[in-house]
Amino acid sequence: MKICEYFGSIQGEGITIGIPTYFIRTAGCNLRCEWCDTAYAWEGGMETSVDEIMEIVDDTENVCVTGGEPLLQKDMPELIDRLLEAGKRIVIETNGSKDISVIPKNDNIIISMDVKCPSSGMSDKNLSSNLRYLGKKDQIKFVIGNHVDLNYAIRFIRENPVDANIIFGAVGGMDLLHIAEEVINRKLNVRVLPQLHKIIWGDKGSV
Repeated sequence: MKICEYFGSIQGEGITIGIPTYFIRTAGCNLRCEWCDTAYAWEGGMETSVDEIMEIVDDTENVCVTGGEPLLQKDMPELIDRLLEAGKRIVIETNGSKDISVIPKNDNIIISMDVKCPSSGMSDKNLSSNLRYLGKKDQIKFVIGNHVDLNYAIRFIRENPVDANIIFGAVGGMDLLHIAEEVINRKLNVRVLPQLHKIIWGDKGSV
């Protein structure tokens, strides 16, 4: 499969925020979000075998497979199976435009799925049928860039109740404080979270 990079860090987003994690970033993405902070992963990448990846993550417990879009990789089912066999705890980050039913149901897998808001320019790519495959341990992430996005996200979760955890984050000029205040005022059952790795390391890459 095509791999853009791999590195150890802490999980900076979502319900596993703060946990030491090894990241495998696949190359190639079928979307072109306006505010994407990993556009360098859209194309290219190093051809890497599943065996090589397993050697890379051998001494780590928590693995995050991200992208790009991991579900574009034809060897992804094999990688997931091998990681599970090795006893790894896995977070699979997907942009929500590909069928996630290919990801096995397993207590050691968390699916982290985006729902793209209008400012991304990709909200028409959201695959609503994916919602049925998300469980209580999984999460849906909304990256909110303006008030239109915020209202879109609120309307979406009210019209599509799910068991999964709901994460609101901010991008661009959107103030996380304002999002938090709206969540409190509207009594929404969501988590408002920063990108912790950017607080710690700033805009440094591969962290």
